[in-house]
Amino acid sequence: MDDIRMKGEMRTDAGCDISGVPAARYGEAVFQVGDDEIVLEISVEESVMVAVMAGDEYQWKGTLEGFKKFLKGEIPAR
Repeated sequence: MDDIRMKGEMRTDAGCDISGVPAARYGEAVFQVGDDEIVLEISVEESVMVAVMAGDEYQWKGTLEGFKKFLKGEIPAR
């Protein structure tokens, strides 16, 4: 069995909390809003990678350091 390399947590304003969800290589948070799907994917296979999707297309995908720069407006979306 693979080693647990990260744990996930999710909270909502409806008092629903899920914590300690183990993952060896990747995890996704998926939100369905009407007909739209919004996904946040975290991968820890080699380096930490982050992907944000709206629908079927990546809005941003890259390293954790790159994602931090993206959030600060230092690099554009892809």
